[in-house]
Amino acid sequence: MDHQDTIMTELHASAVSVNGRDYSFPQVPTVVICLDGSEPGYIEAAIKAGLAPNLDRLMKNGANLLAKCVIPSFTNPNNISIITGRPPQVHGIAGNYFYDRTTGQEVMMNEARFLRAPTLFQAFHDVGARVAVVTAKDKLRTLLGKGLDFSTGRAIAFSAEKADKATLKENGIDDLLAFVEKPLPTVYSADLSEFVFASGVKLLRAFRPDLMYLSTTDYVQHKAAPGTPNANSFYAMLDRYVALLEAEGCVLALTADHGMNDKHKPDGSPDVIYLQDIFDDWMGHDKARVILPITDPYVAHHGALGSFATVYLPQSADTPSVINRLRDVEGIELAISNAQACERFELPADRIGDVVVLATRHKVFGTSASRHDLSGLTEPLRSHGGLTEQTIPLLVNRRVDWPADREPRNYDLFAIALNHVVLKHIA
Repeated sequence: MDHQDTIMTELHASAVSVNGRDYSFPQVPTVVICLDGSEPGYIEAAIKAGLAPNLDRLMKNGANLLAKCVIPSFTNPNNISIITGRPPQVHGIAGNYFYDRTTGQEVMMNEARFLRAPTLFQAFHDVGARVAVVTAKDKLRTLLGKGLDFSTGRAIAFSAEKADKATLKENGIDDLLAFVEKPLPTVYSADLSEFVFASGVKLLRAFRPDLMYLSTTDYVQHKAAPGTPNANSFYAMLDRYVALLEAEGCVLALTADHGMNDKHKPDGSPDVIYLQDIFDDWMGHDKARVILPITDPYVAHHGALGSFATVYLPQSADTPSVINRLRDVEGIELAISNAQACERFELPADRIGDVVVLATRHKVFGTSASRHDLSGLTEPLRSHGGLTEQTIPLLVNRRVDWPADREPRNYDLFAIALNHVVLKHIA
């Protein structure tokens, strides 16, 4: 046994501590997939239609659990929770978008400087592991890849959206389109997620990472309900890649960042509560500031309409009275103070407003009607953000010994995959 073999044997026997949780070093490659917007009904419908035999086998013979995502049920806070193993109160990412009180500016929370906790990838990479991170949309790449040293040859992180721009220096890999053997996908397509899965298969074979994270886009889920032809086609595609990934002998674990629901009226138009207009009527123009943390550059997905909003009030406002008034608005499921929201949802107090508001299942929030460009919504709106999009699947292709009386969170998935699997492969 040479020196490198000795080091790796020691690593395999050790635990890595990240954000107060211990994780065993993987004995085989461990692949975690975050299926963006994937409520449990999507997989169930594809299996019922006979289009997902590999997922069916996995669910019957491996671990098939229901989990809860973090609130707000949006992409960034949940992906970061999964890869830090902790809720937003610890890692600091409370949405895609927030109001920075210190600068007085509304900003996207995509930059690594906003992340307050190390990722599992950084921690494992620092002790010698090989890690790979592939995202669909580039908005997550810098957050997920924070702390990785690509010059070591043991780290790769890139997005499908900008695969043509990947370099060894910035991403740990170049000539990516030739490597994956697929053309650059368009951002508004199922092809963007398929590029992620195809990349994962290639990386398992050529790079053999100890840990790999594959994060998709919810383009299909925003447009197609479970059981519809487009949705079933997407999950049939996923099923094919599940077989290819499993063929490489990995522990494969899947969850979602959030679910998805119809958010439209019978005529197909979005069912929106325009909160900024309501506050302007109550308090005067722009006295309060409504922030929609779903906001990101991909307006064709959701038109910046989601079921979670946060409100910054003027100093003179009577917050309890405002909350009581909000609770009387039809379509509002929950209105609570900053302190209550931080306690209930484990959120960072400085990155949410004075009031947090969640909508009922089929409602979404907007700011003002005049501020939303809904021209990209070519189908009746489906969106997320509230409590009704919190239930998600959690699947592993091994039996697990997770306690039956403890409801898992999506951010428990790496702990489950690394600490709680029975390493005998399913039949």
